[in-house]
Amino acid sequence: MKARGSAIVERVRGGETLVFDGGYGTMLFAAGLANGACPELWNATHPDVVASIHKGYFDAGSDIVETNTFGGSRLKLNEYQLGDRTTELNVRAVQLARSVAPPHAYVAGSIGPTSRLPAEYEPLGDTTDDEYLETFREQAQALAEGGVDLFAVETMMFPQEAVAAVRACKAAADLPVMATMFFQYEDIHDRDRTMWGESPADVARNLLAAGADIVGMNCGRGPDRAIVIIREMREVTGGPLVAYPNAGLPITEGDRVRYELGPDEMARHYPALLDAGCNIVGACCGSDPEHIRRIAAVVRSRRGPEL
Repeated sequence: MKARGSAIVERVRGGETLVFDGGYGTMLFAAGLANGACPELWNATHPDVVASIHKGYFDAGSDIVETNTFGGSRLKLNEYQLGDRTTELNVRAVQLARSVAPPHAYVAGSIGPTSRLPAEYEPLGDTTDDEYLETFREQAQALAEGGVDLFAVETMMFPQEAVAAVRACKAAADLPVMATMFFQYEDIHDRDRTMWGESPADVARNLLAAGADIVGMNCGRGPDRAIVIIREMREVTGGPLVAYPNAGLPITEGDRVRYELGPDEMARHYPALLDAGCNIVGACCGSDPEHIRRIAAVVRSRRGPEL
């Protein structure tokens, strides 16, 4: 029996465009999460808040909403002395998203970076490929136990960690894997590269070779660069591509941080992002359900009249 999430890959390969969700940190901080606190702990301590964020994105038009587990690997949770609650917090996260998901919608299990550098990055690196595999497999198994439809490996910066996460997901469960990396815009060269120096084309090839079913970018400078990144990825693959960039750059005002692009300003870039060959679109840091509502409207306008 095919996993329910396999329909996502089939739908986008068949020509559909799907809508992802928006920022979670943005919404959690707005709800009162303190700087330096563990977002994943809110799955246990503030479940109503987390569920309401999921519902806000579903109501805004998201076809796929991800779990509040970006930092849910044991290596990351250990920073808060919560590593022993890895399974509990990940399973609970899926249950919260599923509890408000419409029947037609999908839940993606978010898997973010560990904040630990690869061992070969001496003298600061200390994490081997096997350690990455072990921590990501544990998290992926918990997300699968909770009942996700697919995995969302996201905001990865180094190829070793990204590849390990994809492989761990594939080993943990027979579910589709969506994998995205963080790109920095290099003004001096007018190009986008990962922390390791990989080009968008390199990333697409490497993630697909690791077993990812959908590849792309998230976070970064904003939708203007997402368009360029997706265009470069489309040159080397005919497979599904995803992009959910930040709402522009952050702007610090006293003790408050806001982002450059409001919902309308951000959505104006999305026709070009779709034209570049993107199949799944959403938003990342600085975005909220209103951003997704505008983005979903752009996608709906491309689908034509509902029958």
